[in-house]
Amino acid sequence: EPTYESLLEAVRRSPAVYADETGARMSGRPWWLWVFTTPDTTVYAQRPSRGFDVIEEILGADFDGKIGHDGYAVYDRLLRAIHQQCLQHPLARIKEMLQVAPRGARAFLKAVKRFIQDALDLRDRYLAGEVSKHGLAVARGRLGWRQDELLSKGLRYGPNKTFQKHLRKHHNEWLTFLWYPGELEGTNWRGEQAVRPAVVIRKMSGGHRSPIGAWAQDVAPSILRTSHQRGADALDLVGRIVCAPRPMVFAIAPRAP
Repeated sequence: EPTYESLLEAVRRSPAVYADETGARMSGRPWWLWVFTTPDTTVYAQRPSRGFDVIEEILGADFDGKIGHDGYAVYDRLLRAIHQQCLQHPLARIKEMLQVAPRGARAFLKAVKRFIQDALDLRDRYLAGEVSKHGLAVARGRLGWRQDELLSKGLRYGPNKTFQKHLRKHHNEWLTFLWYPGELEGTNWRGEQAVRPAVVIRKMSGGHRSPIGAWAQDVAPSILRTSHQRGADALDLVGRIVCAPRPMVFAIAPRAP
């Protein structure tokens, strides 16, 4: 537990955090499995709530770092944080909508898709050294104009109007990653990847019978996942934790070459 608490502190201090949540089970009743991850640290937290209280517990209500997440509205209550909406989610939504949208309604969806793909491509070209810092700023401004045009466009097709409303609601959270290239991802792939091992455990076990069991399932996978991220020897670490004469914080460092 002391080592798990140290991971919580590392996440809170991280310049960029990625969060995700999915369903869990407690004695047959619905719970929620939360994950908060950075490039080198992951913590899991299973709670009966999917509300802001969990985010407040893990990150703090005054968290002022960068956070990547999906469109779940509860994250917006982090008023001091710098937000990045996951761009993969609208792309997936566009793919589904294009399958049923009438021909006249597809132009808007394709334009939004091109806008997102161009933003991600700009990031990649900048990181590859193909675009200068000045070029990035100019291209970012042009993307901003394109975004404003898409969000102000008059639409008739109902699903497109609903989609546009969602995009407009988070208008200042779609291009954040272009202000912090290399520091903030444009998608929430880190959070989604981190949640997968815990989902596998949930499917194999069917859930938990007590909060104590859920707590144990938060602590151990957090240490194992972080060990994997940092290139540490997880079995050696767990052995040292179990054999320690008293509860103490163990550093999770890369294994010796």
